[in-house]
Amino acid sequence: MSAEPARVEVRVSGGRDEQFAAFAAATGPYLLRVALLLSGDRSHAEDLVQTTFERTYRSWPRAVSTDPRAYARKVLVNLRIDRWRGTRREVLTDAPPEGAVPSHAEAADDRNEVVRALARLPAAQRRVVVLRHLLDLTEAETAWELGISIGTVKSHNSRALARLRTLLMEGRQ
Repeated sequence: MSAEPARVEVRVSGGRDEQFAAFAAATGPYLLRVALLLSGDRSHAEDLVQTTFERTYRSWPRAVSTDPRAYARKVLVNLRIDRWRGTRREVLTDAPPEGAVPSHAEAADDRNEVVRALARLPAAQRRVVVLRHLLDLTEAETAWELGISIGTVKSHNSRALARLRTLLMEGRQ
């Protein structure tokens, strides 16, 4: 009698990869908009999103157990803060990010004026304004995302909005 070989069943599950691919396709444009608003530079924003996806994929079980979009946004904001700290000084132009100027609408001109004004804010204030007003996060959520106190969020927000009003009024004169 010959012994029958043991049966080995191998299951290849594409679950994680498929889930992440769907997440990346659905969330990519959102994260790119956030990165553009935070950095003011399209190539830098694309790099931030790519690195965000890499880190989120590595921590996918943790990300998917909460809110993957919020998890990825937090990673992106932290990456931006890390890069800002590394350079210690940002060089921003008064020009809107590449490809942000549609030629056909007055609303687009207004939006670009706001993007140019945002680019002139200090980085910490710009991050607070983007998260609070463009992403509609609460003060507490913004504080958590940036790792700062709620009081600092309020302070940055107040100063940033006052500066934005001034910049936008100067642009209309």
